[in-house]
Amino acid sequence: MSKDIPDIDTDISSWYTEVVIKADLADYGPVKGTMVIKPYGFQLWENIKEAFDTMIKKTGHTNAYFPLLIPKSFLSKEAEHVEGFAKECAVVTHTRLKSQDNDLVVDPESRLEEEVIIRPTSETVIWSMYKKWIQSYRDLPLLINQWANVVRWEMRTRLFLRTTEFLWQEGHTAHATEEEAEKETLLILSLYKKLAEEYLAMPVLTGFKSDAEKFAGAERTYCIEAMMGDKRALQAGTSHNLGQNFAKAFGVTYQTEDNQEEFVYATSWGVSTRLIGAVIMIHGDDKGLRLPPKIAPYQVVIIPISRTDEDKQNIRQFIEPILNKFNEKKIRFHQDWSPNSPGFKFNEWEMKGVPLRLEVGPRDVEENQVMLVRRDTGDKTAIPKDTIATGVENLLHEIQDNLFQQALKFREENTCTVKSFDKFKSIIENNGGFVRCGWDGDAKTELKIKEETKATIRCILSDGDISGKTCIYSGNPAKYEVIFAKAY
Repeated sequence: MSKDIPDIDTDISSWYTEVVIKADLADYGPVKGTMVIKPYGFQLWENIKEAFDTMIKKTGHTNAYFPLLIPKSFLSKEAEHVEGFAKECAVVTHTRLKSQDNDLVVDPESRLEEEVIIRPTSETVIWSMYKKWIQSYRDLPLLINQWANVVRWEMRTRLFLRTTEFLWQEGHTAHATEEEAEKETLLILSLYKKLAEEYLAMPVLTGFKSDAEKFAGAERTYCIEAMMGDKRALQAGTSHNLGQNFAKAFGVTYQTEDNQEEFVYATSWGVSTRLIGAVIMIHGDDKGLRLPPKIAPYQVVIIPISRTDEDKQNIRQFIEPILNKFNEKKIRFHQDWSPNSPGFKFNEWEMKGVPLRLEVGPRDVEENQVMLVRRDTGDKTAIPKDTIATGVENLLHEIQDNLFQQALKFREENTCTVKSFDKFKSIIENNGGFVRCGWDGDAKTELKIKEETKATIRCILSDGDISGKTCIYSGNPAKYEVIFAKAY
């Protein structure tokens, strides 16, 4: 495979697109803004999905599935929510086509009495069902998640990072009290942080969004924010405390233990295939992907180096017990017996980001060893056959940790705490990265900063310290410590 990809340091946008395509992660769909996730990319998503699905099931959540099509009237019930998604909604108006003049046209007689919306998110349809399912305090809490697709008609798209249709999980829970809802929201935030840092090797900051940036219809939106390789921010996951907004919109009440009728409290939360884009942007290098071992489709690729049929036979016999050990230890591997040259194979699997390459040739068979090459560092080590399984396990752990530490170091080196707006503007315009500073909590101040710099508040920091701080723009006492950055 050709390594002819744009330079990551000078043109990361083109680099990103080329890597997605050449690494066989995805391709462009026939409708503008859509993508086809290819098997290698989909396995990456399935590994991420499995990790988080296991987490939420351990905390009592269960999976369900709700309809793709939502009556338009449902969206009208929660005005703030609707306003946030109205410009992105795909609308179905008719139910069939008909033949006309050797072509297919929309049958005007099939127009729907009420248009339906292809889900941009599922709060409205889910809460219409919760009204039927929730009657008493005995029905609470209701902890449901779904893995699904959604459609948001985006004007500017980029594979994985922003597409018209994408895959995600969306959790929707109902609770008896505001305290329970808040606890749920923060629990999910902690699980998102665990998913990002322990599985994706992606360091994140946690906090909550300003009113201007929060989810439409939410009381509070909590988030994990990550720094990409070009120093821009990416909102990697959100968890929303919806208060009683959706319960009131849909009339969802429950009978308390003392026979009082109360509206329930709600949360919603989600991550999407955008996480794959984040992994590419954070860990990739000038050779292509570098995948964290915990989510990589293949953790090891085996490259036999042979010239004769006898070499092939000897190598197959030699590696058979190694493969058995890998299976026992649930190490995901792939054997590349294709007729391509070793150099071609090295380049191809480097592009695809497989954490470890295992090379074995006739000399290795004679010496009872294999050669292991790390994708993250390029280091090459000879490992005795008898210790290969343990050696691979140890190296995979090292690679996972190293990728995280590299990303963390990059974020720390490109995060600046500033006290003057001139310094703020200089960093945003010239260097980029995260700017940590005080904010007075005024929406007008936030808007002015955005207008002048195109930077937005990525999160109000959970561990923020406002002692002695003033607002970076107004000079008034700081109400919050925040992170500003340009973002995807």
